[in-house]
Amino acid sequence: MQSDFYNAFQRHWIDAEYLYTISRWANADQLYAYSAECGLKYLMLQFGMHVDPSGTPQMQDDKVHIDKIWGRYEAYRAGKVAAKYMLPQPNPFDNWHISNRYAHESNFNQADVDVHKGGTEIIRRLIHQAIREGWAIL
Repeated sequence: MQSDFYNAFQRHWIDAEYLYTISRWANADQLYAYSAECGLKYLMLQFGMHVDPSGTPQMQDDKVHIDKIWGRYEAYRAGKVAAKYMLPQPNPFDNWHISNRYAHESNFNQADVDVHKGGTEIIRRLIHQAIREGWAIL
């Protein structure tokens, strides 16, 4: 299937928001992370990331999850649009890992999810700004 980072960003966000409202912390947390990852890859694509015909990033460094892609994003942002689309540090997903999807749901709580939700909201604002300002195309 063809990758569509923007659509994936949107649908993961919507589902995460729903799960958050019913206190399903474990799955909401995963979907916020997936949404954030897809959102950054969408922006990276707009700023010059190369993908193969299926839309998969060509560089191995770009085939990582949100805990790593947060830092990788800087390579695409730098020199293109200056500080306007900068991500704050530290990375709110530093304590997230893809293997968390296997963890028992009792390991998740609202406070931890709120940090990841906040990180995803930062990316959402950057995407909306980039679209408004013509840096990102739907």
